[in-house]
Amino acid sequence: MKAAVIMGSDSDLPVLKPALETLQEFGIETEVVIASAHRTPHKVHEFAATAEKRGVKVIIAAAGAAAHLPGVVASFTTLPVIGVPVNSTSLGGLDALLSIVQMPSGIPVATMAINGAKNAAIFAAQIIATGNAALAAKLADYRQKLAAEVEQRAARAQEKLQAN
Repeated sequence: MKAAVIMGSDSDLPVLKPALETLQEFGIETEVVIASAHRTPHKVHEFAATAEKRGVKVIIAAAGAAAHLPGVVASFTTLPVIGVPVNSTSLGGLDALLSIVQMPSGIPVATMAINGAKNAAIFAAQIIATGNAALAAKLADYRQKLAAEVEQRAARAQEKLQAN
């Protein structure tokens, strides 16, 4: 079980760190690449066109500003591509979001929220889990943990309200 994370610049790494940590927590081997759709297009092509042969099951592609990287990656592979718009300009990431979400028919990119790297990793895990029962069980446990955390916070809030 393997995912790939590609970003347009090393400046995107802090945004992608939660995705890398989440993939690691789920035990998903992760390949990390820095390549620009505009400055190193041949590297992007090679990465995307050979990803499936390298055992990659899903690709997370992150970029800011013009943010063509996720779409370019998707154009060179039939693997699922998850786009993460990065807030890197004065537009607050909206430029990247619109660039990633507005893909032409036939070349889809599943687009997350601006800087939504953690959800990208969880979605990648869900895609891989469709063929991996052990990973599906880990995801179910993760969801139960989230629910338990909400219940704990709700109980603490009720205690505070009753104390007033």
